[in-house]
Amino acid sequence: MPSFKIDLATAVVFVATAPEPKMANKKTGERAVDRETGASLSTVGLLVSDEGEGNLYQVTVPETGLPDGLAPGMPVAVTGLKARDWENEFNGQKRHGIAFRAVAVTPLGA
Repeated sequence: MPSFKIDLATAVVFVATAPEPKMANKKTGERAVDRETGASLSTVGLLVSDEGEGNLYQVTVPETGLPDGLAPGMPVAVTGLKARDWENEFNGQKRHGIAFRAVAVTPLGA
């Protein structure tokens, strides 16, 4: 499926929820990894405010792109944010949504 770049040039972005490990299998505790690099993945909640509107996104980021100390309320820069739609079927029910992925999330300023 194709992915689409998201332009954040005019947006203000804050950490909404601290990064947490993304699980491939919650029952076994298996961690999700990037298929290309093998890096462990985490999910971070980001509040993106642009043109008078704010939205909360759960964004998947490789651990190599997440510095220590990201905390709620911290202003950040997001590198390589992309969106991809998804659809699957589980127990006869179709589900769909949009997944967000970024290369890195870095704090702004000191």
